[in-house]
Amino acid sequence: MVYAAESDPLCYPGTTVLINLLDMRDQAELEEVEPALFLTRAEEPLPAGELDYPHYLSLHRHLFQDVYAWAGQVRTIRIGKGGNWFCYPEHIASEMGRVFHELGNPDYLADFNTTDFAKHLAHVIAELNAVHPFREGNGRTQLAFLAMLAEHRALLSMPICKPAIG
Repeated sequence: MVYAAESDPLCYPGTTVLINLLDMRDQAELEEVEPALFLTRAEEPLPAGELDYPHYLSLHRHLFQDVYAWAGQVRTIRIGKGGNWFCYPEHIASEMGRVFHELGNPDYLADFNTTDFAKHLAHVIAELNAVHPFREGNGRTQLAFLAMLAEHRALLSMPICKPAIG
């Protein structure tokens, strides 16, 4: 589904095709190539960071750097999908601050039982989706970030094994 947007400086004039580093001006062609480039980057080691807002931006940058010059940058126009508008750009910074405040310190995720962990992350992902900070690639960035949070929790939850003496 194509996003609804106000006049978009990130699209080729007279189209809804996002300006891209490949200079593809056909939407169907871009929709075929972009996922392949995304998957290539997603299979690489993801950027290290603090699992915070700047890290989230760097994750988007990593995943979409081969397609969009603006990868990792917050959108500046109002967009919607299916008749629903996402967070207005003038509120993205404060809303992302709120979402990451609600996420809390990722090191404390190990303190959650499985059910509470799932509920907490479901809420965070839903809030990230409502903000929709990027012009494209929000859902894929959310899923990659969710996987990083789950992996972080798993690493924190691993028992420390001491070598046997004797």
